[in-house]
Amino acid sequence: MAENFAPICEAIATYISQQLQMPIEWVDDISWQAREEKLDRGEIQVGWICGLPYVWKADQAAPCIELLAAPVIKGDRYQGKPVYFSDIVVRQDSPFRTFADLRGCTWAYNEPRSYSGYYVTRSHLATLGEFDGFFGKAIESGAHQTSLQWILDGKIAASAIDSTVLELELQRFPNIAAQIRILNDLGASPIPPWVVSTQVPQELRDRLRQVFLQMHQTPEGQAVLSQGTIDRFVAVGDRDYDAIRRMAELAETARL
Repeated sequence: MAENFAPICEAIATYISQQLQMPIEWVDDISWQAREEKLDRGEIQVGWICGLPYVWKADQAAPCIELLAAPVIKGDRYQGKPVYFSDIVVRQDSPFRTFADLRGCTWAYNEPRSYSGYYVTRSHLATLGEFDGFFGKAIESGAHQTSLQWILDGKIAASAIDSTVLELELQRFPNIAAQIRILNDLGASPIPPWVVSTQVPQELRDRLRQVFLQMHQTPEGQAVLSQGTIDRFVAVGDRDYDAIRRMAELAETARL
């Protein structure tokens, strides 16, 4: 997840440690790429990952991870479901009013393995019949928050930003709201899940899952969840991520 979720992830790790009465280390001193590699090797046992890398890993002959739970975000747009959106963001003073207006503009995506910032846009372009390059220039920013800052600075015209990341950033920096405008959104899409390494004993995996699913039922858990505007965690299955599989396949037919 984006860096602005790091404090919430650390708080969740602390809560789980208390509930299971066992030491849990929150790892944030290496890049997310290195953390994902450690998750693949079982050196990190629990993680919160994008839905696209999840399906890539789950579809391997011998999956290294399995689903734990998925968050339900507070807010009417989420309708009490484990979903999120990719918000198409421009500057408030931008002349763009529709997605079609963005043809030929300078666009940023966070990174090429991201569903919310990259694949969902390519999938959307494919549904519009735009297969051969819609934007004038597409730049990799490295992070949703960087894409947002580039919009504010006028370096790019627009970007697709994970709605949960954007809402948390607006909560932290309310002054940004007057400087941007959301043209529209792409979604709803299955939200990034929490996963656990299959190297963890089954009994402990089951206990972990129960802690996540019951977190909203304790005052301490509610306090942790509220930091990330999370209402609760719910159980999800692999089939819940089929929509990402379908859209990722469609995305491969189009380029930005």
